[in-house]
Amino acid sequence: MRQLTFKSGSSSYINVNQGKSILDVANWRSNKIDYGDLDRFNRTTTVTGYLEHRNLVRSSTRTGQDWRPTGWHQKAVTMNGRKIEILNRGHLLAYSITGKFNKNGQYDVSELGSLDNPKNLATQTEFSNQKTMQIFEEKVRDALEANKKVIYQVSTVFKGTDLMPIGYHLQALSTDKALNFNVFVWNVEPGVKFDYSTGRSRIDRSMKVTEQNK
Repeated sequence: MRQLTFKSGSSSYINVNQGKSILDVANWRSNKIDYGDLDRFNRTTTVTGYLEHRNLVRSSTRTGQDWRPTGWHQKAVTMNGRKIEILNRGHLLAYSITGKFNKNGQYDVSELGSLDNPKNLATQTEFSNQKTMQIFEEKVRDALEANKKVIYQVSTVFKGTDLMPIGYHLQALSTDKALNFNVFVWNVEPGVKFDYSTGRSRIDRSMKVTEQNK
């Protein structure tokens, strides 16, 4: 995936392995999150959650975050009459499915959810975070609401020594295998061109992304 390059007009995500996860339900042992260490460039790597219904939390309980992940260069732009901040502090595992875990990924009933954890935050575009990644986060939430146990793994994908990821590799598998996906989500924003080596950006009206809803 590191060799992939987004072409204007392409779909917002692509299936990997025909959309089927290569995770193994036999690895589900206990309710926890495995946070991968930051790499030598201080970049996020892989986070794997072994999730249950009790890990659901309301997004309204989330507070502010201050951590600046690698490649963080926020910019507000106006697109089609709408002013947007083009970058989000993107959670690899969404706040709303990380309830009752501490920063080490261990179950702790006093914790609300993952906040300002450098191992779980990357520089993500507004579109990638709020339009594309949300599709799959909702699938995971729905499975947890149905009392399924889910393995959900997210990896940031960087080219070389780039500071901003070109995308996110998402896989999920419920222990009953009813939930099963494997996708690569592009870290792109319509109308904006990024220099992934630094995270800096410029307006480019020719940049198009074909939005997918499922």
